Amino acid sequence: MNQIKPWLTTYGLNLLGAVLILVIGLWLSKIIAKLVRRLMNVRNLDSTLVAFCGNLVYVILVTFVIIAAMSKLGVQTTSLIALIGAAGLAIGLSLQSSLSNFAAGIMMIILRPFKAGDYIEGGGMAGTVELIHIFSTRLKTPDNRTVTIPNAKLMGDNIINYTERGTRRMDLVIGVSYDDDIRQVKQILLDIIAEDKRFLTDPEPVVALNEFADSSLNFVMRPWISVADYWPTYFDTMERIKLRFDEAGISIPFPQRDVHLIPNPESGN
Repeated sequence: MNQIKPWLTTYGLNLLGAVLILVIGLWLSKIIAKLVRRLMNVRNLDSTLVAFCGNLVYVILVTFVIIAAMSKLGVQTTSLIALIGAAGLAIGLSLQSSLSNFAAGIMMIILRPFKAGDYIEGGGMAGTVELIHIFSTRLKTPDNRTVTIPNAKLMGDNIINYTERGTRRMDLVIGVSYDDDIRQVKQILLDIIAEDKRFLTDPEPVVALNEFADSSLNFVMRPWISVADYWPTYFDTMERIKLRFDEAGISIPFPQRDVHLIPNPESGN
């Protein structure tokens, strides 16, 4: 008993210390994880990112608590830490593309270049954003296809957000014949803009002769319009231009080339 008592005293205290480290550590881990989630919610970050980061912080803290408790019991944790580090490195290398998508997803949620419901162009595709995940973003194309783009590819390319500012400029190029009256053409285009109340007056629309092309005089027509009305108004305007030009006798020329035949004096033709 005299030999057992010191052993029980030493290892009993170590066991008690390990239990206290484990209990208090797990309690503090939960509190810190909740605090991280609360701070992220205050900044209105995505709920998926909040849950993932909170769980990640909790797992990391619990791992350190378990290692500390094992060390208190006298277990050699150096090799265990090295094993965890090697496993983490191997997992990181095998999931390199997934981790890059994850990092891009976090940057996307923090920087917010777009949100659900925006019409964007990026990663070689265009469509309305439906869902933003940690690893990928889902778009719905105008023809009702679903496209899933890895976040790394989306963030590694230019992103055009057509919805964020609420208005767009409609850029039309209209070619007319060299024989047509350009003042009449310009007035017709201005009238078409003025008659459609969906076009905005501020910024002021632009109608101007832009180019002396090979087969036509090219006018630019640049009115401003709300994003929601863009495509219906675009189609209506194209149809109205053709009808008004037909009424006024203004032609929209097709590409053509003048060929001049030079007679050959030797042939007598």
